Amino acid sequence: MSSEQSETSPTEPPHVPRAPASPPLIFYRECPKSWERSHSLLGELPSPLPTKRTRTYSASARATLGPISKGKCKCFSRSQGHGFITPTDGKEDIFVHISDIEGEYVPVEGDEVTYKVCAVPPKNLKHQAVEVVITHLAPGTKHETWSGQIINS
Repeated sequence: MSSEQSETSPTEPPHVPRAPASPPLIFYRECPKSWERSHSLLGELPSPLPTKRTRTYSASARATLGPISKGKCKCFSRSQGHGFITPTDGKEDIFVHISDIEGEYVPVEGDEVTYKVCAVPPKNLKHQAVEVVITHLAPGTKHETWSGQIINS
């Protein structure tokens, strides 16, 4: 029995594996704020314009039920992600966001397009084109696909 007592002494506790130390609670509180501060310094503010992803279901339903209009692409910047369409009926130019363009080509100046109109919140005074489809490519221009291929028309 004396040999058993020498193996386990009452002053030494048995070895128990411990969980890794977790960071203090203050770390969790400060982490999101510091990320928000550094993120806002980059200039990436959320866009106030509704895109296909941020548009409400009711606004999308109203746009889908609306009439189809025709126009020509006035300008479009793929790098900025937006452009303008000149309606054939002579009204004011309409804003178009990159997420609302359907089809495989990036629109260029002179392309004939069809689109539907959706009001831009919060005051719903201005409009933007949605469900934009290129119907005729402008002749004599180079067109780029969304994957980056360049095609002469």
